[in-house]
Amino acid sequence: MHLTEDVDEFLAHAGDFLRTRPALHTTQLTTVETLRTDGPDATTFGWLERDGQVDAAFYRRPTGRLTLTALSPEQADTLAADLAGFDLSGVTADHDSAAAFAEAWQRHTGVTAVPDWRGRLHRLGTLTPPTPIPEGRGRVVGAADRDQLIRWCGEFAAAVGEFVDAGSWAGSRFARKHFTFWETDTVVAMAGSTSMVAGMVRVDPVYTPARFRGRGYGGAVTVAVTRAALDAGARDVVLFTDPANPTSNALYRRIGYVPIADFTGYGF
Repeated sequence: MHLTEDVDEFLAHAGDFLRTRPALHTTQLTTVETLRTDGPDATTFGWLERDGQVDAAFYRRPTGRLTLTALSPEQADTLAADLAGFDLSGVTADHDSAAAFAEAWQRHTGVTAVPDWRGRLHRLGTLTPPTPIPEGRGRVVGAADRDQLIRWCGEFAAAVGEFVDAGSWAGSRFARKHFTFWETDTVVAMAGSTSMVAGMVRVDPVYTPARFRGRGYGGAVTVAVTRAALDAGARDVVLFTDPANPTSNALYRRIGYVPIADFTGYGF
């Protein structure tokens, strides 16, 4: 196991490994890029090597949350033993890796692991716009839309158990994303996306206020953001859904997104 708090050192060792599978490593790539741009914040980075080659990477955020790439059960056990002196608040990874690490963490520390998040990662196959396309058009969000954007991101965050308002906006996960509104005679839906990293863009979040749902606006704005990513040269366009929400999962399948992995988070 190798550890560092220097994001550039981490990228020098593990960057190529992360870029080999940009869709599956979407969270790591976008988070590390943000940290590289914004500067250090006490995140601890690490990687595992076999025969001189990196075959797993991870980081621990200041909150204590650990994010992992895929691990074998043996790697998970070894990593849990090596990190047993660290204060970890939880772990997030693909389902099998997260479960293996959570079990190993409990064995080595006695701390109980409780599932606290599930996500299904989808990758775009062939973009298939809905038929018929609902009325309206996509419009890139501008400076004059800031108040409405913050309000809608706050509503979305509240729905998924997060918190954001004007006071916390700059430090939120939404502030550096690029947003598009779907507009009829008023604004009816929005979708955001990350900046491109390693040819990958992640669509996040997608939000339609309750009063506008059921009319296809969410699908339409997702298509608009996806097409913009493809036009910008993205090779991988991905998004996460809640596996327990059949409506959103079916919607994204219809417009061309294919599930590629389930992810799980555990709180310690």
